[in-house]
Amino acid sequence: MKDSSLNEIIMEHLPEAALVRHLDALQRRPIPSATRARLAQALLDWFTAGWSALALPAADTLRRLAGDCMPGAGPAPVFGGAGMAAPAAAFANAGIAHLREIDDAHRAAMLHPGVVAVSPVLALAAIEPLTQRRVADAVIAGYEVALRVGEALGTRHAAGFHATATAGAVGAAAAAGVALGLPPAALHHAMGIGATQAAGLWQLVDDEAHESKSLHPAFAVRNGIAAAYAARAGLPGARAFVTGRRGLHALLGGDGPLEALDIGFEAAERINTATIKAWPCCAQLFTPLDAARALIDAHQPVPEQIASIEVLIFPHALKIAGVDWPAKPAETCFSLRYVLATLLLKQGLGIEDMESPDLRSPALLALARKISVATDDGFQRAFPQKRPSRVTITMQDGRSFSALRELRRGDPEDPFDWDQLQARMRAFAPGMDDAAARRVSHWCAGFAEADRDADVGAPPAALFG
Repeated sequence: MKDSSLNEIIMEHLPEAALVRHLDALQRRPIPSATRARLAQALLDWFTAGWSALALPAADTLRRLAGDCMPGAGPAPVFGGAGMAAPAAAFANAGIAHLREIDDAHRAAMLHPGVVAVSPVLALAAIEPLTQRRVADAVIAGYEVALRVGEALGTRHAAGFHATATAGAVGAAAAAGVALGLPPAALHHAMGIGATQAAGLWQLVDDEAHESKSLHPAFAVRNGIAAAYAARAGLPGARAFVTGRRGLHALLGGDGPLEALDIGFEAAERINTATIKAWPCCAQLFTPLDAARALIDAHQPVPEQIASIEVLIFPHALKIAGVDWPAKPAETCFSLRYVLATLLLKQGLGIEDMESPDLRSPALLALARKISVATDDGFQRAFPQKRPSRVTITMQDGRSFSALRELRRGDPEDPFDWDQLQARMRAFAPGMDDAAARRVSHWCAGFAEADRDADVGAPPAALFG
């Protein structure tokens, strides 16, 4: 047997090759109704995230940056701006949809899958003759790959790298490749090329450069589209891009289960395991907020009468959301003390609290000083499948209330329904009027209907504000 033939046999047994075959099989069978419904929710979540941020100065920066890097007008819609070429629009939309930290998340993969799966596909749909079924297949593929690769890379990787930028680049390449109709061999190359462009350091958090975090999904999506185009042009990519001796797992601190790449194909598609976020901040902080919300609902503690608030949380949360007290709005999403004090003081936490915070409010600062935060190694052992956190409020009269949350509102075990997601969209995107809300909801809901598979898959520009 020739060496080249032997090498091909070895390559075909790679977990990455099995994943590619799985993506091909998904496109050849009916999409389950539950997955269709979850896809519609994912699209609504993506539009919610984009609309919530499209008027921010940071969104204008991203639109200008996209135009500077990839000049020229084009047919692909952009949140809050003029149309651009598909790669530029995907770059801008991915960054904008990540600005508010409300785009969906995932417990095990520790990344934001929707922003890297949806952004490239809807941009390409403006220039490619994509049906709704092709759009659905491409988005589902983006989720499938980003989440499986993120799970394989694990917690050690996620402590040093932003997995939305690393595993997300591979997911974006898969989404773009399926959108472009690449055959399996070329799709495998696209994912390998995307993997060689995977990057995103958490050092930006240590250096207080939070404003640039939105560039992580933006570059991942741009690189994913470029990888798909490169594979379509005939360029080869790394085949063992995760499992090889110089693949992502070996070189980027991977410690997760490599079998995440090629087992469980009989289970529901990974898009069904994503979390839609209940709070407008970093998802690492959701369980203490959920616990505090439960205590507010049950006991109505008066802020001025609180003596202390104790938070026990899993250590990984503070590696990413470790801002003690924000110095600027971009840091509010990553400060447990800020979001918890705001929730207790206002009995709510909204977009305006993140965008226009009163960081010197005497009442807010007084409450924040009562909050102590500690970590628990036992909680960490449950991570990432659970995100345990306990909040204990002690009142000045000696009464004490405590609540433990291990899962987050919006996790698959505690999901939102369609009506709740529409209400969430209006709350998180206050600039959206009734007509725009109806248009967005109607378009997204269409993906839950199998009889619309042959419809045009491109979203109208009016959906982008």
